[in-house]
Amino acid sequence: MTPSTALAAAPAVAASPLASPSDIARCIGAAAHHLLPHLEQGRQVDAATLRAAMEQAFGGSDTSGAWDWKSAYDACEAATVLFLRKYGKALLRKAGSPALALPMLEKIVGLLPTHTRRSIESETLQQFSTPMPLGLAVATAAAIRPGDHVLEPSAGTGLLAILAEIAGGSLVLNELEETRAGLLALLFPDIAVSRHDAAQIHDHLDAAIVPSVVIMNPPFSAMVNVQGRMADAALRHIGSALARLADGGRLVAITGANFAPDSPAWRDAYVRLQERGRVVFSAAVDGRVYARHGTTFSTRLTVIDKRPADDPTVFPAAPGVAPNAATLLAWVTEHVPARLPVDACVAVPTVTTPRTVRGYVARTAQAASRPAMAAEPEGIELDYGTVDWTPPQGARLSDSIYEDYALD
Repeated sequence: MTPSTALAAAPAVAASPLASPSDIARCIGAAAHHLLPHLEQGRQVDAATLRAAMEQAFGGSDTSGAWDWKSAYDACEAATVLFLRKYGKALLRKAGSPALALPMLEKIVGLLPTHTRRSIESETLQQFSTPMPLGLAVATAAAIRPGDHVLEPSAGTGLLAILAEIAGGSLVLNELEETRAGLLALLFPDIAVSRHDAAQIHDHLDAAIVPSVVIMNPPFSAMVNVQGRMADAALRHIGSALARLADGGRLVAITGANFAPDSPAWRDAYVRLQERGRVVFSAAVDGRVYARHGTTFSTRLTVIDKRPADDPTVFPAAPGVAPNAATLLAWVTEHVPARLPVDACVAVPTVTTPRTVRGYVARTAQAASRPAMAAEPEGIELDYGTVDWTPPQGARLSDSIYEDYALD
């Protein structure tokens, strides 16, 4: 059964506040199937159309509590995934290059409503899916080819994953939030979707999973089970994913614009990152690129190749702030270098084409063998010792069992 027919077969189940995440996911998937013909025929999906699709799928209205608008926007994104699976390869082939495909994708995105209503959960967990034009820049920078194992640690509704699939990558998807994980399982039925905290993805994934590419859009300042803002949330996500990436592999991340190599606040962190992987490109993106997804927060696209930098204190020159996706895509094509050869334990093709992503844009898909399984790592016994401890000057111990703590 294809993803499309699986979603079409989903029954209309009223999603009360007590409905299970799997039931809600099935209803979102069914709503996506109702919306797909509108995208295929180039018809606008306005609020009335979206409401009708949701009511048909959920068997009730939003005012009765059967569904909320966050789920409705997820249905729009799922419909985009279905559309791209059906027509994406032909669209990109006909366009001939990502730059020429971009207006076509922007036209599809323009048929869908702007995300004007947010849920408390989406705000708290910073669930802002990747806009398709920005996703195209990510996929182009990643230079995914057949044979790649592509990890997306926070896969959301699959908008980045479907571009990796179209490029021929073998997907490894992780999504902590249960409803979205269930929706991913419907959209990508041949893939087992894991549900780990992506900030520790390297610690949780099976040792046999060694991706050659990581594409990610992690929360910018939110951490699981941590109240309040965590300024280094994106750094933790990137660091863990980079640890799992195969030597020679490529990581492409969307973060907040302020998480920049040339920022005094983050320079030392990037220097440490470059001891494992070199930053080959980083550019800020104007917040208007994200506007249709409910925020105008400025973002950044950063590309890291997993090979230690010759000098960890040196970073590539930033081209500036991209005012739109077309400018960002042009910068990626011009400035991002070709992929490095990947470690032999991960059987993917070696890049021998021109030095920039322009070579990736021009070449046709290559045949390749499946990635080999990595060997189980050998463990070593850890030793430890105790040290005397005194509270910092001016600090006061309380009568509670546990003292205040801070994340390391």
